Amino acid sequence: MAHAVVPAWRRPLAGGTLVSGVSIQWLLIAFLVQGVLTAALVFGLPLVVPVLDFEGQNGMLVCIPVWFLGGLLVGMISPGRTFIEPAVAALLVAIPTTFMLVQSQTVRIMPLFLYLIFAGIGILLTLIGAYIGERIQVGPPPKTAE
Repeated sequence: MAHAVVPAWRRPLAGGTLVSGVSIQWLLIAFLVQGVLTAALVFGLPLVVPVLDFEGQNGMLVCIPVWFLGGLLVGMISPGRTFIEPAVAALLVAIPTTFMLVQSQTVRIMPLFLYLIFAGIGILLTLIGAYIGERIQVGPPPKTAE
């Protein structure tokens, strides 16, 4: 009888249990990583380099790759399989960030719904970044025997 190939996300971890639920510890770590990266690159960098102006839509365009990198970093350093924690952390960071960027827009303005769409894209790319980080951490998938 041939053995079925078990997908990587269904394989047990070292302790023999499948991952279920959300790790509060890694949610807090992901929130810290996303918050520090967003604060440093979107809000702090223009204070240090005055040529950069991340107000309004430019700030949202910078947030998307910043949140992707945050998800990638958390996915690479977290033990086990943590996909949802960086995405939830990005959602928690996106709420005040979007509010602050909407309030700061003067010249480069766009409607509120576009800010929400950009925030949703950033959260989605955070999830993709976390998945890529986990794949980097785990390594290539095992070869199937034919």
